[in-house]
Amino acid sequence: MSKIQVMDEVLANKIAAGEVVEKCMNVVKELVENSIDAKASEISIKLVDSGVKEIEVSDNGIGMDPEDARLAFSRHATSKLKSLDDLFYIESLGFRGEALPSIASVSNVRLKTSNGEVGTIVTINGGKDLKIERGDIQEGTTITVSDLFYNTPVRLKYLKNLYTELANIVEYVNKMALSYPSIKFTLINNDKLLLNTDGSGDLLKVIYEIYGVEVTRKMINIEGENDDYYISGFISYPEVTKSNRNAITTLVNGRVIKNNELNKVIVDCYHTYIPKGKFPICIINIDVDPILVDINIHPTKMDIKFSKLDSLKDLIIKLIEKKLKELTLIPDAATRYLTSVNEVSKQINVDREVRVEENKKIEEIQLDFEVAEEKPVYNEKEDKKEKEEDKIEEKETYRIKKMIPRGVVFLTYIVAENEDGMYLIDQHAAAERINFEKVLKAIKEEVIPVDLLVPIKIELPQNEFIIVKENFDLLKSYGFDIEEFGFNSIIIRTYPNWIKEGFEEECIRSLIDIVSVREEIDLDQFIWRMAATTACRMSVMANTYISEEEQQWILDNIRKCENPFTCPHGRPTIITYSKYELERMFKRTKDSR
Repeated sequence: MSKIQVMDEVLANKIAAGEVVEKCMNVVKELVENSIDAKASEISIKLVDSGVKEIEVSDNGIGMDPEDARLAFSRHATSKLKSLDDLFYIESLGFRGEALPSIASVSNVRLKTSNGEVGTIVTINGGKDLKIERGDIQEGTTITVSDLFYNTPVRLKYLKNLYTELANIVEYVNKMALSYPSIKFTLINNDKLLLNTDGSGDLLKVIYEIYGVEVTRKMINIEGENDDYYISGFISYPEVTKSNRNAITTLVNGRVIKNNELNKVIVDCYHTYIPKGKFPICIINIDVDPILVDINIHPTKMDIKFSKLDSLKDLIIKLIEKKLKELTLIPDAATRYLTSVNEVSKQINVDREVRVEENKKIEEIQLDFEVAEEKPVYNEKEDKKEKEEDKIEEKETYRIKKMIPRGVVFLTYIVAENEDGMYLIDQHAAAERINFEKVLKAIKEEVIPVDLLVPIKIELPQNEFIIVKENFDLLKSYGFDIEEFGFNSIIIRTYPNWIKEGFEEECIRSLIDIVSVREEIDLDQFIWRMAATTACRMSVMANTYISEEEQQWILDNIRKCENPFTCPHGRPTIITYSKYELERMFKRTKDSR
């Protein structure tokens, strides 16, 4: 008797279900994607006990006729691929033909569907006992999946608790709502409404429904394209962060994907703008010719391969970094008073108009400055006058207006003001940013070694000594005269000129600590860590008295920084109370509450 046999279809479907259906969210995902492919404009998801007991997905899509409804539960049956060539131009969310038979093999399923002409009801239990009946002709489809994994007790045992299962479903449906703002999504669990979008096509309204008014007001619109990709969406201000990457939503041709390389590129764009371990909220829509991507990597279809990934990375970096450099990123300390998405949308439009006007003024100032430089005739009096005017014009291009110090509170925070409002500046964070940018610039320029009057000897544990010794050439390339000096010891005779006098030993020891635990990191990251560590050691600390002149020096120089809003580690340097917000809090305005 032959040992090799063709597997029973029910058994094959159960095996496939191990990849397609791991948890309740996978069921919701497959059913919702089918509804979207059916051109639904309204999708309702109803759960009982986080979907463990029952999942019902209803839509108003094109529905199916009786024959299609029956074939839908056959393995590899699909309406979305007809030939091999179609595999390279996939525009639908589903195409494998594995979802419904896999789900049906591990649950009890009831399908009610109609194409507007004839209605059909299909029931199937554990992948067997297929039953077909006539139903009503209301166009659309409703699929009810109950008792998930009832016939695979091991899989049922390893389902997470109800809260985790529900959280996974909510996260997925939120991402689909962000991906398709023109579709009305409703999510209900145990008769409690969790999400209800209006399907108006306004992405900002979906963001409001998911994240609330505070986050929505702090979202930045991005849009741009190159020869291969078109990108649109929203990114958050650096002050709005999450403790994990789940709020980074990446969409490719409407498909929610997970791509670690793209997530890393997005997070890296916020480098020094947000603290380590924090992540922005982003909704990035990527439109691309289907031939440039491969989504047939895994049955869940959430992984994806790009044929021109570098081109996509460059575009993302360009768009995000440009926006962050354009905007004034000073967090408002006062309480927000906007309460509706319409108010938020209106305020964001006003902010955009202000930004456009500011950019026009800056361009006019820069154009005038260029014309003035082209004058061939030198006149000392006119030249002096032009230089003074140029200085004024250059100040207007700063991202923060000139501030006047009014004192220091808690020996840490400088209180300052200008015509726009009141500011609190963290003296250490601000000084750290100033020193960081100076050091970073100096590192990238020609290094001038400075002799130490007394060489610095450092003893290290043997494991650290080995690593440091291996990187002597790296340190020498940045101006350190370093060599082995006895057992597990090193001696430094010169240091680079970008280390401030009086902080030599402290900075050198900190940099040696960086090298001694250095893993495989790229050179740019190593330079950044050197600059950040050195800047921190050289900056005035909190709980330290500083004079009015020192306060003014910090205020004047923080304005000149490329990024004056955060220290190198992403903490804010400055927050503000606008004059209007102060008057409102003290009830000096007519609309005070």
